[in-house]
Amino acid sequence: MPSRNVMVMQSGGCTAVINRSLAGIIRAARKILPESRIYGANHGMEGLISGKIPDLTEISDQQMNFLDILPAAALGSTRHKLLHDDIEPIFNVFDRHNIGILHIIGGNDSAETGMALSQTAKKLGYELKVVNVPKTIDNDLTETDHSPGYGSTARFVAQATFGAGLDAASMGDSAPITLIEVMGRDAGWLPAAASMYKNSAYDPPHFVGIPEVIFDENLFLIQIEEAYRKHGYAVGVLSENIRSSDGPVGKNKSPWFIDDFGHAYYESPIRHLAEQVSKRLGVRCRYEKPGTIQRSLMDSISSTDSSEAHLVGMKAVEAAHSGETEKIVSLVRKDTNSYTCDTELAPLGKVAGAVRTLPSNFAPDIAGNISNEFKTYLEPLIGQNFYPPNSPLI
Repeated sequence: MPSRNVMVMQSGGCTAVINRSLAGIIRAARKILPESRIYGANHGMEGLISGKIPDLTEISDQQMNFLDILPAAALGSTRHKLLHDDIEPIFNVFDRHNIGILHIIGGNDSAETGMALSQTAKKLGYELKVVNVPKTIDNDLTETDHSPGYGSTARFVAQATFGAGLDAASMGDSAPITLIEVMGRDAGWLPAAASMYKNSAYDPPHFVGIPEVIFDENLFLIQIEEAYRKHGYAVGVLSENIRSSDGPVGKNKSPWFIDDFGHAYYESPIRHLAEQVSKRLGVRCRYEKPGTIQRSLMDSISSTDSSEAHLVGMKAVEAAHSGETEKIVSLVRKDTNSYTCDTELAPLGKVAGAVRTLPSNFAPDIAGNISNEFKTYLEPLIGQNFYPPNSPLI
């Protein structure tokens, strides 16, 4: 019987380093499984269902070099949830191409998909090893110290907040207040990263809103006003999914879209809050929503993030080759003076559908300050650090 082949798919929201994991898988598979073919699913589940699975085994060195640096998903991503009617066409594709190993590069929803395909394979008597590769900017995966993709986006958020603060302070009364809306879905890891360079009350941000804490609009307005009156400018950073006691923030409380996994998407809260700030203070309040830019800006890629994304891809291939299945590669930080991180394998079922929220000791306070403990956690993940001055020049 010919060697069993490898299938790779990218799933969920993209990151700046998701293709580094794909490159790691290809490099490791070429070395460890030289007789096997490596296929990629075009747009994930859709590619598996339709049979659009390009052969990646012999892509050129130039293409591999591009994978090392390009953000977004080179294979195309997906948010399609596995349905009963998808089973037959997917396993027909697996059977025709002798697929024995499946790697899904993704987050907690992708872990659900991996578990479902593995369990279905067992019922059908089809031999399939499933080892997922962690990926998410949200940093909300359980069973791992952090997730590839988070460090680069956290780096962007920290730098953008510091830069926007300097800009607002420079503009004076013409545009002294800026609000920034960041991603993160149900966890506050990204908004909290906005405070990485805050060393004094003057430094931005002056308010951070996270999903784990009920949002009080009046308290937010008071905090922004106090910062503005005291410092001459103010910056607020808010999660896209902050919630008040009445639900989503803003006039529209109903979702405008719900994806296949049941995740609801609401109207952006940032425009509403900017309007309220301007009305209260009588000054211009800018609002910024970088959106997918925060997860795709090449200049913000963290060297640590890039290296670890490649590593987890390689380790997934090694694990499947050794007979592991229904696992996900995890990153384990070592208790050493300098940052060291190794990999282990975690049960895929423990990650599927689970959310790791920001712990209270990492959460920012009302004025946007974070603990030294969180700064110590975050600093190596964002790569080469930037140390801002401790006080303004004027």
